[in-house]
Amino acid sequence: MTAPTLQPTRAPHALVVAFVRFVVCGGGVGVASSGVLVLLHDRMPLAVANALVTVVSTVIATELHSRVSFRSGRRGWGVHLQSGLTVAVSYAFTTGALLCLYAVRSEPSALVQQSVYLSASALAGVGRFALLRVVVFGERKAARARDGVLGRTSVAMAA
Repeated sequence: MTAPTLQPTRAPHALVVAFVRFVVCGGGVGVASSGVLVLLHDRMPLAVANALVTVVSTVIATELHSRVSFRSGRRGWGVHLQSGLTVAVSYAFTTGALLCLYAVRSEPSALVQQSVYLSASALAGVGRFALLRVVVFGERKAARARDGVLGRTSVAMAA
């Protein structure tokens, strides 16, 4: 029996590619959502329009992330609920960052506000990417174990 050869892993490259797809999909939905929000602003209260746009854009982004960013086979409302929870955590994180800013500076400039918000959004986005990749769209240990056991059994039966 020969010793297994070590092949170079493409995992870091795959991670970067998935992250780029995540940013493009999420950013595209974000830009489109911004435009829809502007269109709805005159037709309904801003808070209602924002809530509607947030829900619809989260559903669309989750589908895009499932199919494009992570190329996962997971579908259904459970995936949307988990993704929605990551959005809620991101919202809490960015809101918390702004509340901390206002606690330190009662009237920050627009530049400082945007810097804090965008920095918090970027950190939240990286965290959301990790959660979506590992928890929401990642392979389940049980499925990997089952496939591994079934794969060995199938090979043994075929022999």
